[in-house]
Amino acid sequence: MNFSTILLLAVALAMDAFAVAVAAGFQLRELTGRRIFRLSWHFGLFQALMPVIGWLSGKAVVSYIEAYDHWAAFILLCWIGANMIRESFDTSSDTPQKDPTRGARLILLSLATSMDALAVGFSLAALKVSIILPVVVIGVVALVFTWIGLLLGNRMLSSRKVGKQAELMGGGILILIGVKILHEHNVF
Repeated sequence: MNFSTILLLAVALAMDAFAVAVAAGFQLRELTGRRIFRLSWHFGLFQALMPVIGWLSGKAVVSYIEAYDHWAAFILLCWIGANMIRESFDTSSDTPQKDPTRGARLILLSLATSMDALAVGFSLAALKVSIILPVVVIGVVALVFTWIGLLLGNRMLSSRKVGKQAELMGGGILILIGVKILHEHNVF
């Protein structure tokens, strides 16, 4: 997997974190450096750790699905992408009610925004991709996108539209990466 694909994957995965960060930034009237750091650090850390967990799990079963690994990666990426696209059209309010940069809420948001990365880690194992570079890129991109999302959300009147558009774009990118994987395996 080349660097541009890894970067696109990282950007797509960071869209959930970005969308939540925009909403959190909109909700937090006083956005301090400490709050920015806490949310950005945790989102980046969880986004980096979840693919490792998925990759390690995937390595255990990769020999059983080797002939179909590209299909597994395609299905997982498309499933994640489709869910992100579906969620981008969700009209229910997802703005946190309490400080999202503290305590259990911070951990739960970090987990929720990084679950897609778990499945991506499994896909990377199926494709026999080294995990080191993707993990670093995914973590750094998530950290930066969270930081930017917090700042944007804090300066906007309505965070919902930008956050949902980011989630829609992220879902589309994941689906395109899935199609690219099939193309690389000469499926079409």
